[in-house]
Amino acid sequence: QVQLVESGGGLVQSGGSLRLSCAASGAEFERYNMAWYRQAPGKQRELVTSDTYYDRTTYSDSVRGRFTFSRDNAKQTGDLQMNNLKPEDTAIYFCYADPCARLGACGSAYWGQGTQVTVSS
Repeated sequence: QVQLVESGGGLVQSGGSLRLSCAASGAEFERYNMAWYRQAPGKQRELVTSDTYYDRTTYSDSVRGRFTFSRDNAKQTGDLQMNNLKPEDTAIYFCYADPCARLGACGSAYWGQGTQVTVSS
């Protein structure tokens, strides 16, 4: 079981960068899958990036090449570096973790409180 807290959101102009951090606490953190989701106004929650024990890091098509997920098990953090931000990236960003064999494939899911990212044009 883990607890997750996000930070680093804010307001940035199009083309700028932000770095989000997810700080985790709990036992056996390294055995948990981690992911970042986001939810934009009027849209459903979207998977942005994920890192699992068995699979490589994945990115959604909309952020691939611009965002980088960096997980540090020693520090129990999972940072999301976001470069070349676009207005379409405006959303609340949520850190996520679960102990499933595949991401989201069991009954346990842990969410952070979310952090707002706003990209102006």
